[in-house]
Amino acid sequence: MRFLFGVLGPVAAWDGAGDAIALKGPRHRAVLARLIVARRRVVPVRRLAEDLWPEEPPADAVGAIRTFVAALRRTLEPERPPRAPARLLVTEGPGYALRADPGAVDAWSFERAVTAAAALPPEDAFARLDEALEWWRGPAYAEFADEPWARAERSRLAELRLHAVERRAEARLALGLAAEAAADLDSHVAEHPWREDAWRLLALALYRSGRQGDALAVLRRARTLLAEQLGVDPGPRLRGLEADILGHAAHLAPGPSPGPGAADRVWARTAAAYDRTVPSGARARLESTVGLLRSLAVTGGSGLQTARHHRVAAVAAAEELGDAELTARVIGAYDVPAIWTRLDDPEQAARVVAAAERALSALPPGGHDAARARLLATIALESRGTRAARGPQAARQAEEIARRLDDPALLAFALNATFMQTFHRAGLAPRRDAIGAELIALSARHGLTTFEVLGHLIRLQARAALADFTGADRHASAADRLAERHELPLVGVFTQWYAALRLAATGPAAEQAEQGERRPPEAAYRDAAARLDGAGMPGLERGLLPLALLCLRARHGLPAQADEQGDWGPYEPWARPLVLLAQNRRDEAAAALRDTPDPPRDLLFEALWCLTARAAVAVGDRETMERAHRELAPAAAELAGAGSGLLTVGPVSTYLAELTTALRTTGRRG
Repeated sequence: MRFLFGVLGPVAAWDGAGDAIALKGPRHRAVLARLIVARRRVVPVRRLAEDLWPEEPPADAVGAIRTFVAALRRTLEPERPPRAPARLLVTEGPGYALRADPGAVDAWSFERAVTAAAALPPEDAFARLDEALEWWRGPAYAEFADEPWARAERSRLAELRLHAVERRAEARLALGLAAEAAADLDSHVAEHPWREDAWRLLALALYRSGRQGDALAVLRRARTLLAEQLGVDPGPRLRGLEADILGHAAHLAPGPSPGPGAADRVWARTAAAYDRTVPSGARARLESTVGLLRSLAVTGGSGLQTARHHRVAAVAAAEELGDAELTARVIGAYDVPAIWTRLDDPEQAARVVAAAERALSALPPGGHDAARARLLATIALESRGTRAARGPQAARQAEEIARRLDDPALLAFALNATFMQTFHRAGLAPRRDAIGAELIALSARHGLTTFEVLGHLIRLQARAALADFTGADRHASAADRLAERHELPLVGVFTQWYAALRLAATGPAAEQAEQGERRPPEAAYRDAAARLDGAGMPGLERGLLPLALLCLRARHGLPAQADEQGDWGPYEPWARPLVLLAQNRRDEAAAALRDTPDPPRDLLFEALWCLTARAAVAVGDRETMERAHRELAPAAAELAGAGSGLLTVGPVSTYLAELTTALRTTGRRG
């Protein structure tokens, strides 16, 4: 279970379902807050005692803190077996540390978002900052305002929040939204009159809104307040702005954002006509909305996240109307191609699957075959990466209906669903290659661009799994060309990761080698991982870089990094035994291996089994070696993990040979 911690307001915690967790008394909350302030570092017990009781710690302060920690562990890790080591609130050396994921604390995520926004174009920066500012529920560490240990962090976060408000206003100005920026900044400067940059931005926003007099009045008010409250004169930027406004300086006009182009004018006029013509509350609005969300999803980043969120709302709105056919159309119209087998938001996916099942049951008998096929394909897609038995059956039914109806768009959607359900065993790269080939041919004939791209990405994965990098290169290039022509930025995320995989597996591509490029694979992987930040695909992003680097080391027969403390995300169970082995903690590695679940049946199935096999050989776990050999044998001709198009741990045959040798040395072969 993954937990989220909130300190941008009263200290709080939520479980993976978003439900609040009771954190007991104020001392328990103080311990948790103090460990969050430490940012994953160890806080000695004595220091905790001094911070919790600054006047005079009680005689049993250390024992009391241990009691608080034990209670927090029971709350935060309720399923941990007795006497098993804690993985979240850990004991280390003389104290405790909270090993929360970097994205599990709202303050840490807020800091990352503000930093990332600085490198984004105005539209993306505004969206990132606007979302991040919504995370604030009140002053940071609200109930610990008077505690010395929280003071510096509270001040730092408060300053960062004010900075984010001003950078959001700056992004609004760059987008030509001067009036909106002025409205936000007016209250901001009233609450924080010492912030000169806020005054400058407010005056500029007013000037660009056609309110020159108000802009000059704001600058005069800033001068007066700064003098009266701080005893200082305005800085050079404020003084220069006043002179520029009086002189109507050309650089004060809105930046290089030109007036609306032809496409923008058509969009605005069409949207206005739609609003005038289609009545509010009309069912047609729901279907039109889903079509728009489908287009928004392929833009990536905040667009993808927004599309997912509003899609669920649209489905719920359709269900409220009690019209099964409408609900089926709203669900089925969101036929966004999917290439990655791990869900970005399992909770939302489960809600969509449940709604699709209800719509299927409610559809009147006879007819509606296309709607049924789309619902079935949706169920198969949204249950990918789970153990739901319904997924494969739904995919088969959707494909059968689509072929019978001879509907190209429906068949493309159904083939995507079939692809997502072809991970029930290892060694199925040829089957997926055939699906990709059919998708490409079908989509090219009927102008289904996004599914044509999907077909190329599927074949890229399959050819890489089969060690055919020449073929994979062709599909990567074809996907990139289509993405550039049709403005599909997410495609580049996958092709850049593929380039890193190719470099790790074979060295530079021919054209790179001719140019003398000898870039290390580690650097290529890190650059590819940076491309994931803000791409809107958490199901792909979490833990992928550490896993890729671990696979790179394993492929060369090297141990894991002994000091590895990265965010392994969902891959932690398969990485942990190897990390413990690298730390010479063999008994703990053997215990961790016994607790390791079977890898999920997805694009990384073979890679995770190979890592498990390597650990099993190292600790002599015969049962796990036999299972690994049995599971990997069908993929003996493939490169483990390369079917993901992202990483590889090397030929499956290498690991099968290691397992065979190890099993023979223990007396018999499984």
